[in-house]
Amino acid sequence: MIIPSIDIIGGSSVQLVGGEDKQIDAGHPRPLLDRFSIVGEVAVIDIDAARGEGDNAQLIAELCGRAPIRVGGGIRSVEHAVRWLDAGATKVVVGTAAGESLLNALPADRVIVALDARDGEIVTHGWRRSSGRELLSSVRRLRERCGGFLVTFVEREGRMEGTDLELARKVVAEAGGTKVTIAGGVTSPEEIADLDRIGADAQVGMALYRGVLTLPAALAGMMNSDRDDGLWPTVVVDEHGVALGLAYSDEDSLTRAMTTRRGVYRSRSRGLWTKGESSGATQELIRVDPDCDRDALRFTVRQADGFCHTGTRSCWGEDSGVSRLERRLSAIAESRPPGSSTARLLDDPALLDAKLVEEVSELISPDANIVAEAADLIYFSLVKSVSAGVRLAEIERVLDLRERRISRRPMISKETE
Repeated sequence: MIIPSIDIIGGSSVQLVGGEDKQIDAGHPRPLLDRFSIVGEVAVIDIDAARGEGDNAQLIAELCGRAPIRVGGGIRSVEHAVRWLDAGATKVVVGTAAGESLLNALPADRVIVALDARDGEIVTHGWRRSSGRELLSSVRRLRERCGGFLVTFVEREGRMEGTDLELARKVVAEAGGTKVTIAGGVTSPEEIADLDRIGADAQVGMALYRGVLTLPAALAGMMNSDRDDGLWPTVVVDEHGVALGLAYSDEDSLTRAMTTRRGVYRSRSRGLWTKGESSGATQELIRVDPDCDRDALRFTVRQADGFCHTGTRSCWGEDSGVSRLERRLSAIAESRPPGSSTARLLDDPALLDAKLVEEVSELISPDANIVAEAADLIYFSLVKSVSAGVRLAEIERVLDLRERRISRRPMISKETE
């Protein structure tokens, strides 16, 4: 896969050549993160912190809540790493501080060890000093203590000259089953596909910023098809991961979809088509993922109205559960039908708050029907959320962020604090 990179200096996204010469200042990183995260994880590196020249912690903490990011730059202690994991970083990237004591104190699957190498030798202090340590032996020594490596070929970084595939192959072999991400010189879809085939991800910065490489081209370059028409089956799911239907994609439709952030597909009968253009059942494209064999895609979309041409939510009929309830409540919030109890709650915040307190009391009563009372509480909680313009997907994202925390608050009542 491709891992887009955002390097931050003084609150701005930058691209450096050789770690020193600033070639590009792309401004605030938020728009870049929104664009890059369509393919999944994004690497966010605090260059100021890495250099010991301040930090961009507040800004990066905001980015952690916006998309899945791996955070690096100046992480030299267990406490610092834990702060980022608690903030919602999917992983932390640790460089020269990646010693035994630090790695043993952190969950291995959440730690990426950064190894910067020039001509096969590890370099430190902002790539200015030779360490005398050999890259491959360092990988072999640390592979059991981390969940991944970020290996940067310093002599190629930012220079748009291509990466070293043969050395990358040796790194992957030495890493065993530990995931490897290669950075430095990656420029073309073919290189990304080559790295993907040997089991490595490609971290890319300069080529994306300069427009030499695009995310759709990078993704398409990894795909293959065993179909006569060369199309990729594309499973369409909503924000909650519920399958809506099956469509087909090719490089043209994928490029259009990722560029416009719409559900665009290749119809076997109609050619290139945009979902909802005539029916109004439009899609906002949130994320694109290839499957493990790189012969099928998953589109995660925000679906308006029904996906199926019959008008149902999915091609398997209507869905059920909490996400369906949220959509019904949202529809009531827009139409306010007369006689609706939900509409009355939306129009009377004091009544809604009283019902929430009442349902909590009933849920915790000794003889409570837990199933029924929990269902009531979920209903009233969703009414409260809809009244505030908060979507269920946002609540789920907060729960996902909390799952990533390493530190845990003591589970005691606030009244006893």
